[in-house]
Amino acid sequence: MAEPILEIDHLQVEFRTDEGVVHAVDDVSLTLAAGEVLAIVGESGSGKTVTAMSLLGLNRSPNATFRGSARYRGQELLTASEDELRAIRGAEMAMIFQDPMTSLNPVQRIGDQIAEQILAHEKLSKAQVRDRVVELMERVGIPRAAERARAYPHEFSGGMRQRVMIALALSCSPSVLIADEPTTALDVTIQAQILERLKELKDETGTAIILVTHDLGVVADIADRIAVMYGGRIVEEGTVDEIFYDPQHPYTWGLLGSITRVDRDRSERLPSIAGLPPSLLDPPEGCHFRARCPHEFERCGQVPPLADRGARHPDRCWLTLEQKRALRVVDGEIGLAEPSPRGLGLHCENSPEAPSRGIGEHR
Repeated sequence: MAEPILEIDHLQVEFRTDEGVVHAVDDVSLTLAAGEVLAIVGESGSGKTVTAMSLLGLNRSPNATFRGSARYRGQELLTASEDELRAIRGAEMAMIFQDPMTSLNPVQRIGDQIAEQILAHEKLSKAQVRDRVVELMERVGIPRAAERARAYPHEFSGGMRQRVMIALALSCSPSVLIADEPTTALDVTIQAQILERLKELKDETGTAIILVTHDLGVVADIADRIAVMYGGRIVEEGTVDEIFYDPQHPYTWGLLGSITRVDRDRSERLPSIAGLPPSLLDPPEGCHFRARCPHEFERCGQVPPLADRGARHPDRCWLTLEQKRALRVVDGEIGLAEPSPRGLGLHCENSPEAPSRGIGEHR
């Protein structure tokens, strides 16, 4: 792998509230190489967006505490001053926010909003900026760009507003682009177009992308590596092939099992993961997924390290490789284990029998 341009080491983010301390991000370590697409996947509340926003200092507040390290080309981001971060935001690292309608100024023309960021980082004439704006809008697939640059956000569809956000993020040719749920609330056709555009832009410019999403199906054709987050922690990390063809963590099985498959007969009900994500005000001891896991056993009360347990990519589960593969695939279905009163009779070291319940089956 190429030398990383972004390195995150043991990042922890906490927020003090009236109800207590929210442990939003717990010991997250990641790297990103130039031109690479890293997908961070997980349910809402898993810590994906907090991790991304911490890199740009967008969630700094008096009640926030940051530990660990996040370095862009060797420069520490967590302790950088506001002036240093302003020089990085937009020019070196840019972010596509989740909701373009609330991220764009409703009373300012689209072209002026893109031009504002360019002028904040580069000294160009008005004519040069205008040409850059039109070029960017054309690059992301907005027709009649010169004319549409004078339009307001409400005159654009959801998909076109998202394209504007991409153009805005790319306006100063950043080395790192963070895309936070860039296809949320878009229909599947527009989703495919936005993802294809991101892929083309990455190939054209060499920009590294962090893609934040809750949908594993979205990342299959664009990501190089996937980090699965749950309860503020990374529970599994690997290449796309490793995650899709040899997933190791029961939470990953559940995410994969809940994806609609066009090559299968339609079932009465799509499999789902039972229960709700844990409250990060009072997360469970040990594995954060234990309360929802169909294979919980005694050792899950201890925090499992993110480690390679023989599958060539790390995960955070105490089950052995053989146990995982036996539990994971029954009748060719990922994430569904055969229901049985006695499970599969698997035993973990120094622990009682690990029960087997299908993902989505209530206890």
